Amino acid sequence: MSQPWTVVVPVKRLTAAKTRLRGGVPGVPHEKLTLALIADTLDAVRACPGVAEIRVVTDDPQVSLLARMIDARVLPDPPTPGLNAAFRHGAAGVDRWVVALTADLPALRPAELAAALAAARTGPPRLRSFVSDCPGTGTVLLAAPPGVPLDPRFGPGSAAAHARSGARPLTAAWPSLRRDVDTAADLAAAARLGLGPRTAALTADCLTG
Repeated sequence: MSQPWTVVVPVKRLTAAKTRLRGGVPGVPHEKLTLALIADTLDAVRACPGVAEIRVVTDDPQVSLLARMIDARVLPDPPTPGLNAAFRHGAAGVDRWVVALTADLPALRPAELAAALAAARTGPPRLRSFVSDCPGTGTVLLAAPPGVPLDPRFGPGSAAAHARSGARPLTAAWPSLRRDVDTAADLAAAARLGLGPRTAALTADCLTG
């Protein structure tokens, strides 16, 4: 049987998260919408075969409570700010396959995540792998084998940065995995794929196909 996975998901405080999405769904409080995106992402991760542990890196009390409800391990934000520092902090001490995953994938299907994780195992030993977002410039997933540093390069142009660092791009379609949500247009695109139940319940009257 394949080794299980640890999934690391950093989350900002809700007041500071998803700023470009603010006001994107009229009548829905921003923090409530952001929490729904995170909840649907974490629920899909928890339902993914092969995931043994979820580590949520956050200082937000609502996100911490949500994570504990699905038996995720909650780690405080590290002293060094930034997404990459949070990913490194969450992956520290992991002695199995580890994957860094963004928290804004409300249409994520567990089967697509499982397929991406399986694809990550097919490369040469000790090689990291990544999945770019829909536009192809960002990164939604970065995977590393046991004993290999995660070495995250998230941020603007992260897909190219991960490729330059020696990580292998995984190129299958996986539309729900690649559809991260930063803007109202992204959310509408995710809705066309089929949102998770919490985000769908908040946006049912506002988003159309």
